[in-house]
Amino acid sequence: MKKALLTVLFLMTPFLLMSQPAFKALPELSFASLDRNHIIFEGDSSSFDSFFAKLDSVCLKGEGRVNILHLGGSHVQGGTMTRQLRNDLLSMGRGFGQADTMDAGPGFLFPFSAAKTNNPSHFKTRTEGSWKASRCIQKEPSAVLGLSGMAISTSDPQSSLKLVMEPRNRVEDDVTTSFDRMTVLGYSRAGNLTPIVVGESGDTIPGTAGDSCWVFRFPEPQDSVRIALAGDKGEFTLTGIFLDRAASCGITVSGVGVNGAGLLSYSRCVDFERDLELVRPDLAILAVGINDASGPSFSADVFKERYKALIARLKSVNPDCALLFVTNNDSYRRSRKRGYYVNQNGPKARQAFLELGRECGGGVWDQFEIMGGLESMKKWESAGLARKDKVHFTDDGYFLLGDLLYNALMEKYVEHLNRNSL
Repeated sequence: MKKALLTVLFLMTPFLLMSQPAFKALPELSFASLDRNHIIFEGDSSSFDSFFAKLDSVCLKGEGRVNILHLGGSHVQGGTMTRQLRNDLLSMGRGFGQADTMDAGPGFLFPFSAAKTNNPSHFKTRTEGSWKASRCIQKEPSAVLGLSGMAISTSDPQSSLKLVMEPRNRVEDDVTTSFDRMTVLGYSRAGNLTPIVVGESGDTIPGTAGDSCWVFRFPEPQDSVRIALAGDKGEFTLTGIFLDRAASCGITVSGVGVNGAGLLSYSRCVDFERDLELVRPDLAILAVGINDASGPSFSADVFKERYKALIARLKSVNPDCALLFVTNNDSYRRSRKRGYYVNQNGPKARQAFLELGRECGGGVWDQFEIMGGLESMKKWESAGLARKDKVHFTDDGYFLLGDLLYNALMEKYVEHLNRNSL
């Protein structure tokens, strides 16, 4: 009986998706090409079959987990586009009767405000004590870096930080995420400082030590946690945090981005693969490139070579990981003499992404053409969707991009459902 019911639900799913709020409503933008909001496949797309099959299991059966990694630079560090994509994906449960089980936890994150830089918008960080930062954009980072591309270190035993899963400037679409397991990544140097969790009553919870990590388990789902230090000497370095719900079916969306980071930056992250094992992405949304193509010396061949090296590292952790390349947005450069002028590398980088999709068996979401192509960034700025620097977007712009990317993914997912319901 249960099997028959699942079969009927599976057959009806394309219609359920079309009638439920699976696709996000979009504004009218005369200067953009929203009719081009599709994922392009010019090569092998079989890895997406595996990704969508896992999504079937979560949505239709309430079983399993889908892990998504969004990797980039400042567009991702800010977190708003990733936040909206996460909101949209978790809200899919309303169309399948799985609303309470779609959240598998916040995923991988880093407390950027402790490094005195902007924090992603989907959570807040409060710090005490003195922390020093190391970044992958530095030619010789002072710390051993992992997936986050960042590290914070302290020698002060009284240092601590608190994470609160509360979005900045909450919007109606925001979905609350929680966790009952936390993995703190890092290492102690020349001393005995190690992370502990401090409860509201002041009681402490030690973690279970692993390979450069400490795992903490909570009896009930949490929406905040305070991390302090045990020990009295040496230096502790934190390189990332992974928050999930250990026994939950659902979706995690991890945003990893560092202001100014390019492909060369992530090549400096020695422990990239070790940390990636925690995320083990079923889909990697690859949006590294805006900084690589920002200068006059941009080489498409070097760009592709570096991307393929990054992909090899991703595939070494999960060979079945689906790849979705995101072309760079249109952008401008600035000089004292010329003021703002359009970055002519935009079309060159776009072509390189299309070639990477074909050669690496990935899809391409052509953000450059969707937003209107060369010189479209000024129009997005005039519409209140891009900032005055003509590189970054406003919150409204990032929310729109998150919805666009979600719709493009859903279009391919519905095609998958239709193929498999015949």
